[in-house]
Amino acid sequence: KEVAKRFFMLLYLFLVRSYEKVEIVFIRHHHTAKEVDEEEFFGSRESGGTVVSTALTLMQQVIAERYPPTHWNIYGCQASDGDNFQQDLPVAQQAMVEQILPLVQYYGYVEIGKRDSSPLWGVYEMICKQYPTLAMARIAEAKDIFPVFRGLFEKEGAPSHD
Repeated sequence: KEVAKRFFMLLYLFLVRSYEKVEIVFIRHHHTAKEVDEEEFFGSRESGGTVVSTALTLMQQVIAERYPPTHWNIYGCQASDGDNFQQDLPVAQQAMVEQILPLVQYYGYVEIGKRDSSPLWGVYEMICKQYPTLAMARIAEAKDIFPVFRGLFEKEGAPSHD
């Protein structure tokens, strides 16, 4: 959780310093999702079973209610250890393909941890092959945060700094 919070703090600082007009919506989830403020997002120690589809569905609802894609450039970013209830994987896949990716310019998924694969990674990897607006990366430990961040968010056409 600390590595994910550090990643999101870097993303948050980048956004508020780089863009004059930006609105950031924070969604936390474990077995259910809820929109929270910045303080709760970065300060909460909540944990529990993970049901990813609840966050994706809430994101779609927030977009529908406040951010029509015809008027907003919408970007999403998710960090996770990759765990998800098995029965939620097809629901999360459907939500990503039908509810999220058609609405966003870009969606970054960051998996935190040292394992090679997770159930969620496998689902997103299949989606990624069909939707170039979904990008994926892994962060094994804190030292990987900045290189992964830079790789996910460098400008198109910019030279790579690997």
